[in-house]
Amino acid sequence: MAAAAQLGSLKEEATCSICLEYFKDPVSIECGHNFCRSCITQSWEGRDGNFPCPQCREISSEKNLRPSRQLKNMVEIAKQLHLPPVKPPEENLCEKHEEKLRLFCAEDQRMICLVCRESKEHKTHSASPVEEAAEEHKVKLQEWLLVLKKQEGYFLESKLKEEDQYKTMRNKLRTEKNKIESEFEKLRQLLEENEQTLHRRLEEMEKKITMIENANITKLSNQITSLKALITEIEKKSEAPAWELLKDVRNTISRCKNVKIQSQEMMKIYKVMVTLDPDTAHPRLLLSEGGRRVRETDTAQSLLNTPKRFTNYFYPCVLGSEGFTSGRHYWEVQLLQEEGGWRVGVAAESVNRKGVFTWSPEGGVWAVRGSKGQYRALTSPRTPLSLREKPLKLGVYLDYEGGRLSLYNADSMELLYTFPQALFTERLFPIFWLDGAELRLV
Repeated sequence: MAAAAQLGSLKEEATCSICLEYFKDPVSIECGHNFCRSCITQSWEGRDGNFPCPQCREISSEKNLRPSRQLKNMVEIAKQLHLPPVKPPEENLCEKHEEKLRLFCAEDQRMICLVCRESKEHKTHSASPVEEAAEEHKVKLQEWLLVLKKQEGYFLESKLKEEDQYKTMRNKLRTEKNKIESEFEKLRQLLEENEQTLHRRLEEMEKKITMIENANITKLSNQITSLKALITEIEKKSEAPAWELLKDVRNTISRCKNVKIQSQEMMKIYKVMVTLDPDTAHPRLLLSEGGRRVRETDTAQSLLNTPKRFTNYFYPCVLGSEGFTSGRHYWEVQLLQEEGGWRVGVAAESVNRKGVFTWSPEGGVWAVRGSKGQYRALTSPRTPLSLREKPLKLGVYLDYEGGRLSLYNADSMELLYTFPQALFTERLFPIFWLDGAELRLV
């Protein structure tokens, strides 16, 4: 018995963990594990960097494959011994009836035996062979795997952009600090109090930036760690036997859905407070004190016709007070009363305030329109939107460097529309157009 066990161990050592056959042209990677050259090459196909070990998941920076001649000789010896095949682990048995779990109950999402199938508990339930159910769930898991890998890429990209932005901020702070020190050195006696005041402001700004950075980067890092763990778990489940794949599969898929919801909620960390600029408001628009609410009136107000103000009768618009030239920003708009309709989005600073302009990205405006229960993205030509439910609150997400503008149903985080990637070169302002509507910024 001991000799048979030792021979079985020898066969395992001579077997590739990917193809489960004797090693063919064995090679060793950085972590020390061995694989067939063709198996590890196919496993790493399509990767430009970060090559994971299929066994221990340790990351290698290069495809460093070292031939293992001693292992190749050992494989030849093992082949000549005609070792018996390694027996697969025995399948799970039903805890209640000690019968093999041959069926999968669709209602209860668990494996059952033939005796369970005839019991009152499962007699009216839909059941299928374990192998068929495993194939169906393997397809579902593979679909989730693609979604999760895409989300992982998004988080990695977001983290890099965040780090670059904070690095730029720190460089600017250091430059400004050096400039202040140089100027105050010349006028130290006269400006000592002012120097101390400015230093305190800079330190407060750096603390604020560091605090925001730590919160955002930590959150992104945790998301990436969770995604990697979930991806690894699904990859292992996909290669496991049917009975093991279906263990707790409902919980796995539930966590996949939760990751997708969390990724949509991530944009809310960029939420900013938007107020309306009364100097841009059309005479027919009435703004609340504080500039957080606006509605259209039938009678035009007597307002000073400044260059910033919209005055064309057919364009009752108002812009946000703050414009954006970099970064990511998110704000929400409550639709209090829709009547004739509304348009919400962003506009370039150069948009025509007095005459006609085109409501499209070509005209410097990225916006969505709602009117009488119909919704369109204002592209050329217009893009009709099919929504699951009527939005009562809109979420607007702007990624300036990424050239993206997306609008959401802020209550359900259903994506209304994402405009094709653009190259933003001007300052962008939130824009609101009302036709008998009333909006409030939240």
